[in-house]
Amino acid sequence: MPTAEQVKDKLNDVMDPELNMSITDLGLVYNVEIKNEKVHILMTLTSLGCPLFDTIQDEIYHQLETIGVSQNNVDIELTFDPPWSMDRMSERAKAMLGI
Repeated sequence: MPTAEQVKDKLNDVMDPELNMSITDLGLVYNVEIKNEKVHILMTLTSLGCPLFDTIQDEIYHQLETIGVSQNNVDIELTFDPPWSMDRMSERAKAMLGI
């Protein structure tokens, strides 16, 4: 089982389909934990009811499979508390968007 840091590193490769930017740079990933051989990811979306969650989720599964984590061992929990804001974005993401 990879470490939480290795999982976070792979999440850097998951792109938001609309912005073509990493979900970690966007600040969508709130927490990553490894418990009982399962990866638990607490994350949010840029907006409530974002229609692209299934695409993002599939890419998370794909990226984690490359480090030996099967989809059955991944739990993705969506939260909107706290709600996402541009303040959560990395400096790199802000620069890419001209903020």
